[in-house]
Amino acid sequence: MNVNQTNQIRDAVTAVILCADRLLMVRRQPSLNSFAGFTAFPGGKVDKADAEAMASALHCEGQETRLMVGLVREVGEELGIDLEALSAAGKVQGVHLLGEATTPPIAPVRFRTHFYRIDLAVAPEPVPDLGEIAEASWATPAEWMARYRDGRLLLAPPTLDVLLALESDAAVTSIPALDEDNDRTGAVEALRSIEPLHQLKQLFVRSNTLPPAQHTNAFLIGDKYKVLVDPSPRDRTELQRLINWLDVVGVDEVLLTHHHPDHREYANEIAERYDVPLAMSEITRKLIADSRYGAPGFFGELLLRTYDEGDVVTRWLGRPVRVIAVPGHDAGQIALMPDGREWCIVGDLIQGIGTVVIHKPEGHMGTYFQTLQKVIDLDPAVIIPSHGQALGTVYRLEETLKHRRMRELAVLELRGAGKSIDEMLPVIYQGLDPRLMPLARANIESHLDKLVEEGRVAA
Repeated sequence: MNVNQTNQIRDAVTAVILCADRLLMVRRQPSLNSFAGFTAFPGGKVDKADAEAMASALHCEGQETRLMVGLVREVGEELGIDLEALSAAGKVQGVHLLGEATTPPIAPVRFRTHFYRIDLAVAPEPVPDLGEIAEASWATPAEWMARYRDGRLLLAPPTLDVLLALESDAAVTSIPALDEDNDRTGAVEALRSIEPLHQLKQLFVRSNTLPPAQHTNAFLIGDKYKVLVDPSPRDRTELQRLINWLDVVGVDEVLLTHHHPDHREYANEIAERYDVPLAMSEITRKLIADSRYGAPGFFGELLLRTYDEGDVVTRWLGRPVRVIAVPGHDAGQIALMPDGREWCIVGDLIQGIGTVVIHKPEGHMGTYFQTLQKVIDLDPAVIIPSHGQALGTVYRLEETLKHRRMRELAVLELRGAGKSIDEMLPVIYQGLDPRLMPLARANIESHLDKLVEEGRVAA
């Protein structure tokens, strides 16, 4: 598939439904492939069949019938609310296009989403389709924003734009911020950042990482003491974009979750530029200083800080943010989580894009299994990987652990049948990009090492 096909922009519709002073919002299921666990408005992509409809009782001046049909269909499918019937019965008091937001170019699948304000005379009781929607409820925009400011809502940028506008003016019928997002997110010269959780800034930094990922998420957290997590620009052009952003917002410490290059490139120069500490676990410090794994001249004269399990790094919304040791992918990897467990930055414990590689000698499959279970048991409300989107609940961690166990059984069965690692590869990793086969081989080797350690196969 070529790049133009994957980056094609398709139309989508979103219903911002209000009744009096209350707003209807949904929480998406954590099992969904995109915006899993996010709080959002009902809606979805416009289907080809929507264009075949001749008319709709729902009307918005200047808008195509297919968009109205798609809007009616999506709200009906997701929430069991019949906007067509409500409109025919005179219960729809107004429909307005608030604006449009286009998915940024970094996304593999892009949508131009049309946000429609729909004012109802009655507040129907939603009946969520549990395949997509975990829950749906009514609250005022101010109440929704209070939950976000307390760190309890995971929001996409356009959703936040709408909530802020409605909180400021309940009667708003146009939100320029939605259209402004289109220019800002597409700008090549500016670093893109979002705030999926209040006061947690996620930066999309282009890095020298493994395909299909092209970015490593960096984060800026802290009420007063601002900690920059995993800056790793791929080159000096990207470094300058990051510096331009940091010059405005400031930074008090640079922290590395682990030693891999796609999490630390130029981090030493950033710490030196702002004269701030460079922090990590002691194991990560040793790995970076070791010429076999890292860059022995990396530290120079920098002020180094090392963290252990339970250490407080900064405070977020007044709550201590502590270090959690999460080895397995890498022996020195650490995660960050506030005491309220509203979120956990998990590094490469899981991948929102691609698959985690457990590569010897710093990776260990048995430890990786244990660490996945450790974070599952901690049960943060949101997990935030180094590649891809934030994810609501620990669902993806649970699924990753299940998948690894299934993969282990496949390796065990194939080894029992006398298969070598090279013979296992095309069976277990059918259709894998050939460039990634060496990494797939490393994972099979790590699974076999675990099975040997547990006495389940012979050395």
